[in-house]
Amino acid sequence: MDREVVLPDVLARGLKVVFCGSAAGRRSAELGAYYAGPGNRFWPLLHALGLTTRLLRPEEFRHVLDCGIGLTDLAKKVSGADGALPKGSDDPDALKERILSFAPKVLAFNGKRPAEAFLGHKAAYGLQPDTVGEATIFVLPSTSRANARFAAEAAAWHDLARYLESL
Repeated sequence: MDREVVLPDVLARGLKVVFCGSAAGRRSAELGAYYAGPGNRFWPLLHALGLTTRLLRPEEFRHVLDCGIGLTDLAKKVSGADGALPKGSDDPDALKERILSFAPKVLAFNGKRPAEAFLGHKAAYGLQPDTVGEATIFVLPSTSRANARFAAEAAAWHDLARYLESL
């Protein structure tokens, strides 16, 4: 029997950006909401960068569509910290299919691990030479509280915001 997805995709055709994480974290899976873990910087950062019109709470995640933003994960049927995800739980082919189908302008990975699993090679933060259909790809430092280096690496998020403004 096929396992159900932990969090539903929040996708529509022609979005400015789709953010893709590894998998729902433990707290996100419990609450049924993206980036719900204590201390996750995702929602405050989107607002601070001007990507959302107001600070959204995790349970309001569906409202990102109003801002031209989509949400998904590379591993849809499992949850937990990156290091605890079962081998083989990533589904890069399914993600590629979703991105080709919905055709956002940008696919932005929230963290190197899902980006590198999808791309099949090491990646630096920022705009990538790779594309998925017409979508450009950005690799961003994870907004998870567990990422102790976030402050030192956050410039890529600002680069993404400037890039999206130019579209």
